[in-house]
This record gives sequence, C-alpha cells and structure tokens, in this order.
Amino acid sequence: MGPIKNALSLLPSFRLPGSGSKVKYEELPSHDMSHASSPLDESPILLDSRRKGTPAPRRRFGLIFRTSPKRLVIITLTVFLAFVLIAGGSFRARRYYAEKDKADERIPYHWEAYDRLNGFYNGVRTLVNYTDWVPEQQAAPKTKIKINKTPPLDPVVVNPYPFESEEYLDVHQSPKRCYLDENEVYEAPDVFAYPGIPAGMTAPYWGSYESLQIAPDRCWERFGRFGPYGYSYNPAEGGLGLANKSAHAGAEKVQEMFTKIDYRGVNWGEAQKRCFKKNQERFSPDSVNADGTLLKKKVKRSAYVLRTWTGYQYTDIQLLSLRAMINELSLKSGGEYDVHLLVHVKDDSLPIWASEELYNQTLRANVPEEFWDITTLWSEQLMRTYYPGPFRPEDNVENHSKGDIHGVYRSAHFALQWFAQQHQEYDFFWNWEMDLRYTGHYYEFHNGVSNWAAEQPRKLLWERSSRFWIPGAHGPWSKFSELVERETAERNEQPVWGPVEFPTGGYEKLPSPEKNTPPTKFEEDDYKWGVGEDADLIVFDPLFDPAKTNWVFRNDVSGYNTSVETPPRRVAIITVARLSRELLNTMHEETYRLHHTMFPEMWPPSVALHHGYKAVYAPHPVYFDRKWPLDIMDKTFNYPSAPHESPFGWGEHNMQGGSFYYNAGFSGALWRRWLGAKENGEGGKKTEQSKSDRMCLRGMLFHPIKSESVE
Repeated sequence: MGPIKNALSLLPSFRLPGSGSKVKYEELPSHDMSHASSPLDESPILLDSRRKGTPAPRRRFGLIFRTSPKRLVIITLTVFLAFVLIAGGSFRARRYYAEKDKADERIPYHWEAYDRLNGFYNGVRTLVNYTDWVPEQQAAPKTKIKINKTPPLDPVVVNPYPFESEEYLDVHQSPKRCYLDENEVYEAPDVFAYPGIPAGMTAPYWGSYESLQIAPDRCWERFGRFGPYGYSYNPAEGGLGLANKSAHAGAEKVQEMFTKIDYRGVNWGEAQKRCFKKNQERFSPDSVNADGTLLKKKVKRSAYVLRTWTGYQYTDIQLLSLRAMINELSLKSGGEYDVHLLVHVKDDSLPIWASEELYNQTLRANVPEEFWDITTLWSEQLMRTYYPGPFRPEDNVENHSKGDIHGVYRSAHFALQWFAQQHQEYDFFWNWEMDLRYTGHYYEFHNGVSNWAAEQPRKLLWERSSRFWIPGAHGPWSKFSELVERETAERNEQPVWGPVEFPTGGYEKLPSPEKNTPPTKFEEDDYKWGVGEDADLIVFDPLFDPAKTNWVFRNDVSGYNTSVETPPRRVAIITVARLSRELLNTMHEETYRLHHTMFPEMWPPSVALHHGYKAVYAPHPVYFDRKWPLDIMDKTFNYPSAPHESPFGWGEHNMQGGSFYYNAGFSGALWRRWLGAKENGEGGKKTEQSKSDRMCLRGMLFHPIKSESVE
C-alpha cells in the first residue's frame, strides 16, 4: 500500500459534536503535489444571451389551443415522453449519488469524537484578569460567562523591548528612535492589546508563553493589532478602511491612542536604511577599555527573509502583516532586523541578472510599491548557474516528487543559501513563509524564541527537540527534560554529541567547525555546554528522524555515495526557521563543492546534525479545536505504535485540527474568524455584535493561511 497522498482529502466534511453544523476546513496542498490545482480551474461565467435593448419574445400560449387535433396529440406525447425521461434520469441520479456517498463513507478519525472547543470565540466583552482565567478545558460544564456591555478593560501600549532595562544597558547601547519618513514626522508606531484574556478562553496544548518570555496575560484584537498600520481608517487618509466591516465595541479607545499614518507614501526600504545608519554603532565590534574591560557588546543582526513569487496576490491583511513585521522587528528595535522579500521569478526565460531594466520591470509588476526597496529577485535558472552540479541521478537515493533538482519544490534552500552569500553582514537569517500569520507582537515572539534557544544546553538537545512538549501531561520544562533523559537511557539510545560520523564510501567530506567539538565526554557534561550559545538552527516543529517514519520525502538525498548506507538525517516539517550565517555557509559549501542536497525540510537540520551545529525546536504555543485527552495526545504524537502511525507520516491527519502544521485546516479557519469573517456558517460581524463582540487571542502562530477575508 502506497503513502496517503493527502490525508485531508479523506476528510471532506465532518460534524463537530454539539456544534449543530457541518464544518469544512479548506483543502490544503499535499506534500506530493498530487492535488495541485490549476489557476484556470474556475467556474465559467454564464452570460445572458440576450443583447441589451433587445425585447424578450412574447409568450403566445393561444397558439397551442388554436392548433389542429393531430398536432395537439403530438405535443401531448412529446411532453409525456419528456416527463418520463426526466423522472427516470432524476431517479438514476439519486441512485448514483446515494451509491457514491456510500462508497465515500469512511471510518472517522478518533479525534473527531472529541468535544469541540469554543472558547476561542469569546470576545472582548468577556475579558477577565489573567489571574481569574479558567481555561476552557478545565471549566465546569455549562459554565456561564458574563458578557459586559463594553469591554471591561482598556487597551494598553505593548512595549516588549528590553532597551531601557539596567541589564540591557550594562552590555549594549540603547537604540536611537527611528521614523517612517525622511523628515522624521511619523515615529515608528506602537501597537495595543488588552491586559487580560476572554473568560473561558481555550488553553494551548503544546508549548508555553512563559518559557519563551511572551506575556501570557494579554490578548490581541484587530483594531489594536492592525489599527496603527491602516486597518481602521479610510483610504483617503492613507489607510485601508476595514473598520466598517467589523464589530467594534470599545474600539474608539484604541483609535484615540495612535496617529494615523498615510502609508501611500512610505518607502520601507529607505526607512530601514535610515534606522540602521542612525544606530550603526550598536552593531560595531565590541568596544573595550585600555585594560581590556568590555564596555559595550555588539548587537547581532538578522535578515528576516519572506519567500514570495511573481503573481502573488498581496491582500489587505498581508499588507498589514508586512508593515507590522518591518515596524516591530526593524524600526522599533533600532535596526536589529532588516526585512527582505525574496521573490521567485517563475518565468525562467527572463534574464533578470543581465538587464537592470528587465529586473526593475519585473519587480514593479509583482510587488507593491511600498516594498520595492526591500525586494530581491531570483529564478531557478539563476540557481542552475550558481549551483551547476553535476547533480547526477545515480547519486540520488529517491526522487519521490519526480521534480527537477533546481526546482523550488525540491531545493527552496538554494535561493536562501545564495541570498546569504550576498549578505554576510547578517548573523542570522529567518526563513519566513507568506502563509504564516501571528496575532501577537513580532519582536516579543522572535526575541523570546532566540533567547530561549540560546539558554538551552547541548546535552540531549536533539533528543528533547524530537518530541512535543505537552505541559498538561509532562509538567514544566524541567520535568520534561528529566523524562527525556530517563527514556533515552532506558532505551539504550546513543545520544547526539557533537558532529555525527557516518560512512562516506570514499567520497569527500567537509570538516566540521572546531567550535562544534564537545569540550568533554557526554557523561562528564553537567548540562553546561551550549548554555548562553546562540542556536544555529531554530525550528517550530520537532526535529524527527525520517528513517523511523514513512514520511514521503525521507529518501530525497542527492550527491552522497549510494553504495553505502544513506547518511543520518533529521527533518522539521515546514521550512520556517532561523539559520545562522555559519550554518548557511556550510550548507552552501556542501552544495557547490560536493553537490550535496536533500529535500528542503530535511537539508538544514541534516547539515546541522552532520557538523554538530546547535539546533533546537522552539516550543511555541499550539492550539487544537478539540478537547483531546492528554494521555492520548501524548501517545499519539510522541509514542506512535508503528512508523506509519507517526504524525509525520500517515498519522498527519492528527494535525488537521491544530493551529500550526502544513495541513492544519483549523489554522486558517480560526485566523479568518479572528479577522471577523464568517467561516463555515459561523461568526461574522452580525454574530459578533449579537454576542460578545470581536475575538481577542493571545499570541498565536498560524500556518498555513491559504486565504483570508474580512467580509
């Protein structure tokens, strides 16, 4: 039996217990592209055949009764036969669809029987202090939630930046203020959240806010989150004018807290350059006294790379999200980040590297003007020139997708490696996808993730990162770490400790960086090595061993000696990650010098494994739409009974009701509800107004978002 090509296709619709309605999550792309749709697959437009101004023919029923008896008999027989044919056809159609429905019947997935969780949809008029919050999963049945006439709490400015703290100023320079315009009229805006969360709000099953230094006691609604970026005010003022499509109890308080910015004249590329130049001293080498005492430490910089393509449609919400990323990561941080659009030019016949005019023409036709100066174009043809190979088919273990090695589907990392080679000024590169959304503050999330990863010791780091941390089942992170240590020993597993050795069959192997050599033996380390060391790879799903699963691309490995065992590998589903400059440089060398490559979700983790780089799965909060029993959730995701039951193989259907995975159907549905849209016959402006108004969610990372609307 072959792998299931798209588990979501087996779930066209299902009834949520207690919901009283069918819910259908949008069908998402399959990993093997077997369900890729054509942009031409649209319903035809039916046009009225009558020309404008042409009168409709008059119905002359009198002719029927004035006709001859013979003709009347013929007409009667014709009508009778037509009726018989229609009735017979209708019967056959009903029988066909009944038989088809019977053939399509399937055994429901186990998680479909769990109760639906509805606390996500409680709005701003139910807000309570965090200390009074009882998670929906723990609340007594039929707990009545108080709905106030207006939000009982007022919105506040969110400032997660550490720049005024004594701890920060002891080692770093404080950043200078940055503006959106050259005349320094429009200061980088603040954003706003409520200092509480809705009563009965659902709790995440995986990860932790506190561990990642993300405030757990506030929630975000659309006016405070996106209002300062033009969500609520009119296009004539430089906004997007979406407020009239939204319930808005208490929103006027947010509106009064920010200055309207005319975004029609903003050039984000120039704004980022001015901000960096003003704060350039912060990114200079460490400064020391004459006696060698450290004065101020260099601040490391990141390129935040958004992967997009020609023909991509930038929705209003996408514009708001991009503005939020640039403002919160770059301008408000004094230039710690630069946001870039890395645009894939799909037409390989365009020599964008040979003509500046053609390059600019392509850019301007495919990217909104405010982002022109943060954009870099690339094409697969350019990658063929940059990484010519040879990539020989005989050195490929298995090409499951049957795609070209230079195609973006199999080698999306080529463009990122190339981009990093052109931008060695950055210490880190965030590989971010256009179908990601985040309800919270971008700097708070990314800074928290980075700091948490730096504090993780290297001992058993790969082993901890291979599992889902479920606090409700495992307890705090310290208890989870003890569990991993105990089980690793009980299973007599060989833990990863420094660069992993494997047979090359005589093929050349790159030397690993000296810094990745363990300073002691594994047994002698007291969880000290790696503490305070920046991670080279941060991912947002577990780093699993594909050889222990039936993940379809586990053998898409090229350039290694196929006469010996395939090298050890690791994978993190979804290519979203932070990669260090050093790791990307090694990936680049492996590709251009040795012609090594693997499937995109496998390549960075595997290079990190081979060369001993510090890699970590960051346990960000992940939500589910059902009330899973914790013991079953732990067993399903961390202890599959067989390789094919892995959540990264045939067991991926278990992810459909989650907020983050490649096939998480609940993710897009919940995001659109948060925007105020109607989804599956539920939600929308009128429903919000009649109940508890707008949803207010804590910081939540959504993937994938394949469509979004505020209608």
